[in-house]
Amino acid sequence: MKGTSAALGKTLERIELVARHDLMVLVLGESGVGKELAANEVHLRSGRRGQLVSINCATLPDTLVQSELFGHVRGAFSGADRPRRGLVEQARGGTLFLDEIGEASPLLQANLLRVLQEREVRPVGTDEVRKVDVRFVAATNRELVAEVKAGRFREDLYSRMNRAV
Repeated sequence: MKGTSAALGKTLERIELVARHDLMVLVLGESGVGKELAANEVHLRSGRRGQLVSINCATLPDTLVQSELFGHVRGAFSGADRPRRGLVEQARGGTLFLDEIGEASPLLQANLLRVLQEREVRPVGTDEVRKVDVRFVAATNRELVAEVKAGRFREDLYSRMNRAV
């Protein structure tokens, strides 16, 4: 991110501040303001050696949530002809960017909360629990406080995402 505006300068200062702390980061803003660019900057400035892995929460169907996030073992379900690492493990040592978090289904919200609390995943079809080291950055254009009040977004997940530095 480059530019000379005062607003961008303030944004980069905030990014630098949060990048140093291993907390989940919530990026809010209207569509088109560069939330994904901000997430990328947080990742780059965090010093994490792993990659930035992105997922659009609005497009993830409930039938694939656990397999996509946590992976699966061979034979876990019809068509699982080989093991697959989930997005959380793909981001190990790096950052998982949860784009459009305000659009996440209740099932996805519950699974994300569990990963954030326990810092572990269990691939579909196994009892094996794997610890993960992942930085989470989420973004939305939704007013999450209103979504919580309306019962469409989990208050406990919002609280975990909205910690102050």
